[in-house]
Amino acid sequence: MVIDDAVVFVRYWRGVRERTRRLLPLVPEDRLEWSPSAGRWSFGDLFRHLAAIERWMYGENALGRPSRYPGHGLDLAQGRPAIGSFVDQMHEGACGIFESLSPAQLAGPSLTPAGVTITTSKWLRAMVEHEAHHRGQIHLMLGLLGVRAPQIFGLTEEEVKARSMG
Repeated sequence: MVIDDAVVFVRYWRGVRERTRRLLPLVPEDRLEWSPSAGRWSFGDLFRHLAAIERWMYGENALGRPSRYPGHGLDLAQGRPAIGSFVDQMHEGACGIFESLSPAQLAGPSLTPAGVTITTSKWLRAMVEHEAHHRGQIHLMLGLLGVRAPQIFGLTEEEVKARSMG
């Protein structure tokens, strides 16, 4: 997938983020900072991480600047309303950056925090994969709590199988 139109990419990216964002209200308030085991991230950590890294790493790198990622700590936001506001605020800021990118900027270089130079469009694709990775963690953690999360695209595996030929 080549990303050469910033407006088209942001429309797609907003849908990706919305599929993650709609999971936050499903997390029981008393479990926002729960993690499945010692040393693992909590739901709050994951949402704060996704928000902060979108704006302060991917957004900054897309503009040719170094990462300013502040981490995922409680100092960024605590409680569902604050976490939701933080996620939304960071997303809007990042989308503003991404929408401003010209085709030349999308095809141009981004220097990652690892010191690797890749095209900005590839860096944005990596952001989408990063989101999917952490969304999977959130789904798994919700399942561990017995919370049923919505299917990403509408059908369960069992429903797909039942509707399949053969």
